[in-house]
Amino acid sequence: MRRAFRDMNPTLRGFLIIAVIAVVIVVLQLEKTLAALFLLAQIAFFLAIAFFIYLLWRDHREEISMWSTRSRVVFYGAALLMVVNVASRWFVHVGNGLNLLVFIAVFVLGGFAMWRVWRDEHSYGY
Repeated sequence: MRRAFRDMNPTLRGFLIIAVIAVVIVVLQLEKTLAALFLLAQIAFFLAIAFFIYLLWRDHREEISMWSTRSRVVFYGAALLMVVNVASRWFVHVGNGLNLLVFIAVFVLGGFAMWRVWRDEHSYGY
């Protein structure tokens, strides 16, 4: 039995492992526990992203402080908008396609604003 499992196609073996986990969850009625773990994982992932952004900011804050006021406001405003956008997408579950398009548009436009300010502040000539 062990040899048959070890020699099995890796994709099929992975699907069988997923199926066994799903059967155990259904048989033991662990759906609510799984939902709670998923919520905790979402919160932990959001905090990890926030910590990573904080570390990036801490490493570059002296450079950013020398930018013009307009550039700093646009850069920090776009960053805050993107964080609020991600948080609202994770914690407010409204399931239609328009919300997804708005999420992607806000994320792309905020990222573009940050990139544009960064590029403008790092241009050394005309």
